[in-house]
Amino acid sequence: MSGRDPLVLAQLGCGYWGPNLLRNLSGLPGCEVRYVADPSAARRAFVRENFPRSTPVESPEVVFEDPEVAGVIVATPAGSHFALARRALETGRHVLVEKPLATSVAEVDELARHADRRGLVLMAGHTFVYNPAVRYVKRLIDAGELGDVRYVYSQRLNLGRIRSDIDALWNFAPHDLSIIQYWLGDLEPSVVSRQGMDYIQSGVDDVVFLTLVYPGKVIANIHVSWLDPQKVRKMTVVGSRKMVVYDDVADDKITIYDKGIDRKAVLGEHMDFDHLARADFSYRSGDILLPRVDFVEPLRLEAEHFVDCIRHGKEPVTGLAHARSVVAILEQASAGGPHS
Repeated sequence: MSGRDPLVLAQLGCGYWGPNLLRNLSGLPGCEVRYVADPSAARRAFVRENFPRSTPVESPEVVFEDPEVAGVIVATPAGSHFALARRALETGRHVLVEKPLATSVAEVDELARHADRRGLVLMAGHTFVYNPAVRYVKRLIDAGELGDVRYVYSQRLNLGRIRSDIDALWNFAPHDLSIIQYWLGDLEPSVVSRQGMDYIQSGVDDVVFLTLVYPGKVIANIHVSWLDPQKVRKMTVVGSRKMVVYDDVADDKITIYDKGIDRKAVLGEHMDFDHLARADFSYRSGDILLPRVDFVEPLRLEAEHFVDCIRHGKEPVTGLAHARSVVAILEQASAGGPHS
């Protein structure tokens, strides 16, 4: 596809997150969001009033019957992602699916086969990977500024918004898992352990603690809840040299701490650390750095990346390998489903 050709897109779903996607997609140069499909008459009226260049339709079949639609964005409830993405791929469309890409690894692998067979772009909407602050931390890790990553922990908490179709793990944790997998190069954890509890709706966990163990003695803990008194969106990476905190709700998104504890070699003992009882320790407490990170809306960058991958045949940053790693952890933590 030539970069001069208009790119015709269609969006499926315009509920809670859909308007944000539609706003960014509609603002992309050289793109036309021709259709927005939603079964709700109220949501179609919303589209008609706020996005007059897009045609609201009730059924996605209108989208699949138009041969000029090159790309489809799936922004429907998670349980429908697989079927709609498969239908879009079967009819030859590039696809961007809001997180999660699907609800099982088997579904992800089937979508991968359809995309590979037809040479189509299949991308997951893990928006935080396109956040400039998250990418700043990734550069710190890759450059060795933090030393060896020892552990990561995150909190994604709020009072609401409670859902019934998926639990707090599947609603919130894909964000944190996606970020951690991105930072760690999509490593596969050797251990996945989950503890959650349902308080409001039977069988739908309101709070979940997820622990992951990775090769190289790296551990991660994710705490998600929609029953918390505070809105918290914070992640901490502890390295052997430095530590960094990414706080998405703070004015200063990134804080780097030049802190740590080092073991000292004991003179006369071959400068080694064999005898733990004789070990001495050095406590480092250096500077605290608040780097400037220029903000660009992550969803805008995600939308631009999707279009760029279509036009130039690129593999998305949040493509199949990344999306599969996230779904694999969620599936393992849930014993096979988003309601577990």
